[in-house]
Amino acid sequence: MSGQNTPAQEHAEENHITEEEREQAATLTRLKSRIVYEIIRQEGRAELSRPQSSIWWSGIAAGLAISMSLIMEAFLRQHLPDTDWRPLVENFGYAAGFLLVMLSRLQLFTENTVTAVLPTLADPCRRTILGTSRLWSTVFLANMTGTFMAAIFWTFAGAISQETYGISLELSLHVAGWGAGETFVRALPAGFLIAALVWMMPSSEGSEFWVILFFTYLIALGDFAHVVVGSAELFMVALSGEQGALKLIGVNLLPALIGNIIGGAGLFAILAWGQVHEEMEGSTGPN
Repeated sequence: MSGQNTPAQEHAEENHITEEEREQAATLTRLKSRIVYEIIRQEGRAELSRPQSSIWWSGIAAGLAISMSLIMEAFLRQHLPDTDWRPLVENFGYAAGFLLVMLSRLQLFTENTVTAVLPTLADPCRRTILGTSRLWSTVFLANMTGTFMAAIFWTFAGAISQETYGISLELSLHVAGWGAGETFVRALPAGFLIAALVWMMPSSEGSEFWVILFFTYLIALGDFAHVVVGSAELFMVALSGEQGALKLIGVNLLPALIGNIIGGAGLFAILAWGQVHEEMEGSTGPN
């Protein structure tokens, strides 16, 4: 047919592509897995070398900001009718805190379970293992400090109406009502989804807002357990006097922490490393 090019014609057309156009095509081509891996690994190495004080204050800011996930979800529930489709809309509010934290490049624990563990998998020595442990513990404690401060503010400062506070407490009591086993199982997919989000970010330049919105909306819609957002909810329950702090930490917070680590670092990071480590070793070596 006259409208179709022969292989010879297609080859001739290819020869007319300039070097600049070839470079543009290479830039627009989807990033290969090993390139994404290397970007995240380098980010992890940079995080491991940051001053601990910088990580600490960034982690506190992240804990404060992530509480907006709970408050925005409460705002939406407050203004929506009690219908079957309400969760489809109100769960968009869950993304608010993540958007604040991730677009501001603040230190969020469940992000670090991926970025920090990749350098350790590539070079599993005492230095990287201790560095990852130090980073995880600093970020986690800073996040918990931030969410506790946020829970105090939302509970006692009068910044939100009593109706909004009541809805926030209702949402928090739902999370506090899970048993240890249920919390752990619900935390696995949350950790995996956050890790997948981190993996997609290098190839999502210009679309970061939508990637974060989509994955965090899935976490909310699936009613999965995220340890940092969940800590803001659990602290609010403890401050209300509805349940004891020791129960909330032992039955809800710690299982969510373990589940997020296994889902993010244990499952996703190892799978991501497994698919590219031979390519990386074949080209640049493990370091």
